[in-house]
Amino acid sequence: MQLINGKETSIAIQDELKIEVNKRVAEGHKRPHLAAIIVGDNPASRAYVGHKIKACEYVGFESTLVELPKTTNNAKLKEEVTKLNENNAIDGFIVQLPLPDHIDAQAILECVDPSKDVDGFHPVNAGKLSLGLPCFAPATPSGIVELLKRYHIETEGKHAVILGRSAIVGTPMTLLLSRNSNPGNCTVTMCHSRTQNLTEITRSADILIAAIGKTHFVTPDMIKPGAVVIDVGINRIADASRKSGSRLTGDVAMDQLGSDWDGHITPVPGGVGPMTIAMLLKNTLQASNA
Repeated sequence: MQLINGKETSIAIQDELKIEVNKRVAEGHKRPHLAAIIVGDNPASRAYVGHKIKACEYVGFESTLVELPKTTNNAKLKEEVTKLNENNAIDGFIVQLPLPDHIDAQAILECVDPSKDVDGFHPVNAGKLSLGLPCFAPATPSGIVELLKRYHIETEGKHAVILGRSAIVGTPMTLLLSRNSNPGNCTVTMCHSRTQNLTEITRSADILIAAIGKTHFVTPDMIKPGAVVIDVGINRIADASRKSGSRLTGDVAMDQLGSDWDGHITPVPGGVGPMTIAMLLKNTLQASNA
């Protein structure tokens, strides 16, 4: 088993960004500035935003956090988005998901200025991605592509199977892996809850990307020997041996593969998660150069 270490790769990218930021500042340019809006007190969201702020500090970005109560309505949230759209000091910003159920998340994301949409969720950026035009691509799929690149994993002509069709991971992942580039040039199959003969399909995958959000959904019998497995899942399960009483695990039953399994795999945690933050920072640097 060969681990694809997203944590180490993320740190390497952040070190590269730090050098670029220091160079820009020395030349008299402003520091890139990333902002985030968070609504409510979701512990996972708060932890994730905290990681983003620390990463900004590490690479030398300015950062701003807009905290709103869970009772915030659509109109108030749109007002805060508009403020960031119009603030020339802010290069890019995100609206942390998930939002409370009473908020129309899609309507809010569509209010974000596409030129500041460093999460890549606005329809303009999604459309440009589908056409192969320059844009902000969602950070998680971008991070996966970067891992494949930095681990020198061959993708041309390979069969990539993606479990999950979300607009955040699954759909943009199919576009990135099928485009005429390196990494890319894959033959891509997207699977979802209505897919039949799922195990037969996943076992044909040279590259298997699990982004279905179900704990240990992917078992060893679903994986081709020697495959590259990218586990996007972040699921919390009970673990009495931990002080917190729980631990994070992925969509892949990695422990069941055994150490003698001859493929590549991303661990959870320490795989795709850190890469998402690194690519968000790269998008923000791109926005500051516009």
